[in-house]
Amino acid sequence: MPSDASEWFLSRAERGNPASAVQAGPSGSASWSDGNLVRPLVHGATYFARLHEELSALEPGDRVFFTDWRGDKDELLLPGGPTIGELLADISRAGVEVRGLVWRSHGERIQGRMSGLSNALLGREINDAGGEVLLDQRVRAFGSHHQKLFVIRHTHDPARDIAFVGGIDLCHSRRDDIGHAGDPQAQEIDPRYGERPPWHDAALELRGPVVGDLLDTFSERWDDPHPLDHRNPYRMLVQRLADMPRHPRPLPEATPPPPTAGAHAVQVLRTYAPKRPAFPFAPQGERSIARAYLKAFARARSCIYIEDQFLWSRDVAAGIASALRSNPALQVIVVLPRYPDDDGGISGPPGRLGQHRAVSALRRAAPGRVGVFDLENAAGTPIYVHAKICIVDDTWMTCGSDNFNLRSWTSDSELTCAIVGADIARDLRAQLWAEHLGLDADDPRLSDAADGLALWTESSDALDAWRRSGRPSPRPRGQARRHRIEPVTWLQRWWAKPLYRVVVDPDSRPGRLRRAGRF
Repeated sequence: MPSDASEWFLSRAERGNPASAVQAGPSGSASWSDGNLVRPLVHGATYFARLHEELSALEPGDRVFFTDWRGDKDELLLPGGPTIGELLADISRAGVEVRGLVWRSHGERIQGRMSGLSNALLGREINDAGGEVLLDQRVRAFGSHHQKLFVIRHTHDPARDIAFVGGIDLCHSRRDDIGHAGDPQAQEIDPRYGERPPWHDAALELRGPVVGDLLDTFSERWDDPHPLDHRNPYRMLVQRLADMPRHPRPLPEATPPPPTAGAHAVQVLRTYAPKRPAFPFAPQGERSIARAYLKAFARARSCIYIEDQFLWSRDVAAGIASALRSNPALQVIVVLPRYPDDDGGISGPPGRLGQHRAVSALRRAAPGRVGVFDLENAAGTPIYVHAKICIVDDTWMTCGSDNFNLRSWTSDSELTCAIVGADIARDLRAQLWAEHLGLDADDPRLSDAADGLALWTESSDALDAWRRSGRPSPRPRGQARRHRIEPVTWLQRWWAKPLYRVVVDPDSRPGRLRRAGRF
């Protein structure tokens, strides 16, 4: 056990805070799990290759459990195939038990007997092969199931059990690599990212007892006795046209967790919104992700490093701002997408407004100690940052499905893992900085995060100056540019503020917690 694990992780009391009536961890599990081996997987191509390797090695009687926000059945796991739909269908036909819960994706529409293009089609291909993948629509209004999880269990060798947690969906645009040329199977986003948007993402590979904790999270959702369509007439129609039942079949009998595998301590953290009918395992919701961040920020002394898709909301930024005010040596480095994925006339201003507020709150708290950057590839095309990573003092780190906004902290169903031990946080931070700043892996400047802001500023300023000069010399190394948020006019603010608050980034905390500024 890492000596300081208990100091960084939420205790049972903190995780199931009686004052907020939030339930304790998965199925009443311990507040954290020791004896695990965790490997960060940076880039979608890396994750898909590992997922393909593990799924392809399964034998009849083995079991696969997964959740996803969006899945495209034709997304290739490797350049020459197979697709995710083909592989999961093939192992189902071969006698592997496959169970999945996927959310009904944004923008899906009824077409013939199917529900739109993505999740229902993926589920149908697997179900026709003997698996059971269902549309789980038991969410709060304006919310979604956003968890991304794979648990793979081997009937005859539990030591080989493995789980994957992170921000990478089983869909188009995710299979990019360190070259950031983009996934050939591209998802259309803001045109400034090009026809094949470069995509930065990350996941975790986990072995050890925590695999049992993650399976508990899947089982809780699967065993929820309420109908999958939440009794909404439209959702009931979607479920019927997709030929999916309203209730899943019972899961097999639980087996003991896998044996000890390494030196990492892991805490499984989740968000569930309070709703009606309530989640049986979180009757008033769960916000352990938010509380874990706030505890870690309060302990931060030298550097908070964040890669995130959004960074919205002053409420979310408040914990970081408080840490900056309390610790004069603390620096904050944030990496964001240069533009929102959907920056239209209606969709863009609310998100930009939320980001303006969050970044301004941080800079007011500590002028000169906050750096916000975005990334571009060697051709100058912006890289869409979809990773959800936080590293504090090279000691505590998270990677999961959650973003830094109220939606992820209070409304959507989210899943992340907090990890300490065996230098994993420091090593991941150094790996990411080496890529983003164009440094060699053994560069001594990567060894200490305390001077990180100067390093990032130097790299981004060099690239900015090269662009301003008309590019007469070779391009400086690195991907980092200073992040500049496009302005929101006073007229846009007038209508964007309520849209942001109600639809884009809803706050689903109970009123007493919202009024007290607590989670």
